[in-house]
Amino acid sequence: MTFFDRAVVALIPVVPRPIVRKMSEPYIAGTRLEEAIARIRSLNEQGMMATLDVLGEHIEDPQMAEPTRVAYLQALDEIERTGVDSNVSVKLTQLALHLDTEVCYGNIREIVARAGELGQTVRIDMEDSTLTTATLDIYRRLRQDFDHVGVVLQAMLRRTLTDIKSLAEFRPSVRICKGIYVEPWDAAYQNGDVVNRNFCEALESVIAAGGYPAIATHDETLVYEASRIVERHGLRPDQYEFQMLLGVREELRDVILAAGHRLRVYVPFGEQWYAYSIRRMRENPRVAGLVARSVLGLDGG
Repeated sequence: MTFFDRAVVALIPVVPRPIVRKMSEPYIAGTRLEEAIARIRSLNEQGMMATLDVLGEHIEDPQMAEPTRVAYLQALDEIERTGVDSNVSVKLTQLALHLDTEVCYGNIREIVARAGELGQTVRIDMEDSTLTTATLDIYRRLRQDFDHVGVVLQAMLRRTLTDIKSLAEFRPSVRICKGIYVEPWDAAYQNGDVVNRNFCEALESVIAAGGYPAIATHDETLVYEASRIVERHGLRPDQYEFQMLLGVREELRDVILAAGHRLRVYVPFGEQWYAYSIRRMRENPRVAGLVARSVLGLDGG
């Protein structure tokens, strides 16, 4: 990462929104559902599955969850109508988890029920560690009635292996990721090597529980280790999948596909693109710098 890349990221808050929008294009499938479906269709044609995410989180009033609930129901119907290979991912704070648990449960239950009617699946995203217990409580309630709902667990959290054991009775579908939130020392491992080791142990634990692991990483080392783990356990390609974010490390994405693994791409869209764009570019300053050079005509030659 160069000084220019770091400078671009530092200046993003004062950069005009049209320029940020240009810089975020690799990561976001537009503001409209039709744009997202078109991007998913393109990914499908390249041999990839997708998971559709309506951007937004941390609403300020339970009634603000209504547009998100409707947007997800519309997304499920459009996935069915168009026949694209995609499920949906949902952040529970979009549905009022942090404000009213019962309102949230009612909202997510309706989304999951509709997905079931259409033969689709839903993935509950995981947010910061203050919401882990509440998120897993909702997941457990849903699993009393539905099998087609999965959850996410973060390898950086110290509690994750215990959480997997507590969910073993469900043979859960678990997206395993490192985690992106800034967490306190007592809640999360701070050493990258330890996080990677915990990631692999989490993968082993999900497999041991008879669950379905979704291996979400852009780390080539973890792709290598995870590939060896699924091979050692004799898993068929339909018993696990890799997952990556839209627009991130596409060269690694191609390697995963070429090795015969299934791959699902996280496809975010919606009016709340700005906050997501800022977060993605802060996580990947090199890409932000490359796009900024292009926008400024500094590609060189």
